Amino acid sequence: MDTIQNSEYFKGRGAQVNTHNKFAAQRYVAEHIEGLDEEFLENSATQLIDEHPKKIISINDSPDLPMGYSLNPYQGCEHGCIYCYARNAHEYWGYSAGLDFERKIIVKRNAAEVLERQFNAKGYKPQVIMLSGNTDCYQPIERKLKITRAILQVLLSYRHPVSIISKNNLILRDMDILSELAKLRLVHVAISINSLNEEFRQKMEPRTVTAKGRLRVVQKLSEANIPVMVMCAPIVPGLNSDEMPEVIKAAAGHGAQGAGYTIVRLNGAIGELFTDWVHKAYPDRAEKVLHNIAACHGGKLNDSRWGVRMRGEGELAESIRQLFKLSVKRYMGQAAIPPLRLDLFAPKGGKQLDLF
Repeated sequence: MDTIQNSEYFKGRGAQVNTHNKFAAQRYVAEHIEGLDEEFLENSATQLIDEHPKKIISINDSPDLPMGYSLNPYQGCEHGCIYCYARNAHEYWGYSAGLDFERKIIVKRNAAEVLERQFNAKGYKPQVIMLSGNTDCYQPIERKLKITRAILQVLLSYRHPVSIISKNNLILRDMDILSELAKLRLVHVAISINSLNEEFRQKMEPRTVTAKGRLRVVQKLSEANIPVMVMCAPIVPGLNSDEMPEVIKAAAGHGAQGAGYTIVRLNGAIGELFTDWVHKAYPDRAEKVLHNIAACHGGKLNDSRWGVRMRGEGELAESIRQLFKLSVKRYMGQAAIPPLRLDLFAPKGGKQLDLF
């Protein structure tokens, strides 16, 4: 692992190291903080790397996730959330799950074109598409590239259902399309909020919108009759688990119709990255936090078991589950997100794009 040689944070980055890519035959190490080492360890600017996929829809066979399809216009994410499970996928591209994940962003500029081609393929059957199941489709570069907006235009044209998860207020830019999708019961939105503590957010999710800003997104979507829920994810026992009731209360007060949660799990390189991070960010309670995470996952930081990996098990995980259930019941009552429609799908597209 290539570590920072001083106590300073790389400002605006979640990861403070570049972990070794397990698929790489060779690795960089820092032996002298001069020359090449300085360039290698510096907090360099974000790079965009173009990819031109022939298919853009991924099939999800996980029994833990309700969506059959997912679509990711970007791989890697400038938001820099230290816990992000998508970091591990960056290794398949030849990069590190650490700093590389935040500063080497793979961009699929032809995503909307490829999506339309797949919709028109013989035998295509619509299922709800999760946008994005891996990295945030509204991360900072989307403001300039507008790939997600183009995807939404195709979804509306073909009347295809979509479920969006994001933590960026850039989603409000696309309210015109989202409103049209909502009228046809073709869209759900989940806004991720795992803390109302601004200091905590700045450390754990350095390039994301504040909790106050995300609550405003929930309110704006709700006022536009776009079904919206809050994801309290991930819960890190010992860091933000006690905030869950207040997060759900605040989200409900801004119009959220539902809530979900996950308990953090530190698979692959994420364990190394998170361990390094928590000792730097919260040195006084780092070991307790790591112990609590392990207590929810059979004594390990990582957990890949279907059915329990996202919610955990054991007394601590059960207490978090009960706290979540009570909070939802108290602040949201019987509110529920309506199911999305699959019967409106129109191969070859409709005339909705004429609106744009």
